Amino acid sequence: MRFTRTSPKVNPMSQLKEKLYFASGLLSGLGIVIITLLLLAQIIGRVFGFIVPSAEDFAGYALAASTFLGLAYTFREGGHIRVTLLIQRFSPVPRKIQEGSILVLSLALMCFLSYSCSFMVYESYIYEEVSYGYIPVPLWIPQVPVAVGVIALNLAILDALVTLLLGKNPTYCEHEDTLSMEEI
Repeated sequence: MRFTRTSPKVNPMSQLKEKLYFASGLLSGLGIVIITLLLLAQIIGRVFGFIVPSAEDFAGYALAASTFLGLAYTFREGGHIRVTLLIQRFSPVPRKIQEGSILVLSLALMCFLSYSCSFMVYESYIYEEVSYGYIPVPLWIPQVPVAVGVIALNLAILDALVTLLLGKNPTYCEHEDTLSMEEI
């Protein structure tokens, strides 16, 4: 008799979602690194007597990209601020109702925000808007990471809502519960 090791079936869509969330978190971290490098270049430039043109503009773009690209990953990891002292006192059924209603409201808000950000990118591209500064940058370029980050958060909220409707705990709840157990 031969024993074979069977691995649990892994859903390819689940792997794709996890890679999307992880990639958005990585790109968010890259934005922080870019900000650091720009600040370092400005400091070195002051010491040696040269300026880095539009460094403040590019640091602002990197900050916006870092902020919005990090939303989905942070949500997935349970890093967003929630009133866990109150939420964890609910019994399981009211907690699921509360989680579901908040996720539905969040999804509606994020759908509107996703549409608005995507439309903003489209308008900036169509009207060929550029930034004011030493280096004119087409505005749609720094707006794309903002729209992508909002859409990724939208997908993460939808994923959490579907998970909750299937009777399971969303990932952020599992992370929060783990953190609260460690504090005790």
